Amino acid sequence: MSDQDLKDIYDLDAQIGFVLRKAHQSYTTTYAEINTSGLTPQQFSTLYRLATEPGPISQNALGRLVAMDAATTKGVVQRLKDQGLIETKPDQVDRRRYIVSTTEKGRALLLETIPTMINITRVALEPLDEGEARTLLNLLRRIT
Repeated sequence: MSDQDLKDIYDLDAQIGFVLRKAHQSYTTTYAEINTSGLTPQQFSTLYRLATEPGPISQNALGRLVAMDAATTKGVVQRLKDQGLIETKPDQVDRRRYIVSTTEKGRALLLETIPTMINITRVALEPLDEGEARTLLNLLRRIT
């Protein structure tokens, strides 16, 4: 089979996984260049969800809210806790569960970081006009 035959049956550049990975790499580079908070994207998302969800949140529910598996969530929670940005305490109803919440320091860092996150998104979507950016985000939400 020739190289051309392969290209006739499969176009890597037309595959969603390949294009999403390239887009993710581009976003990650932009994030690293602009972000000065010291928070990883997962840590920021976790801190944001904790600060904006009503009521107490268990570690498991938090993981679902930020689309992370249990092991990743546990590591992110521990690192944020080590930095004094969140706190955990046993659930009063189910002592096997831990309730996670932000600290004053965590909320302050979150408020300080939000303008940077807005800028990161702006830069990442810069090649698109406003309508295209809105369409892209809407389409991605439909497949997640």
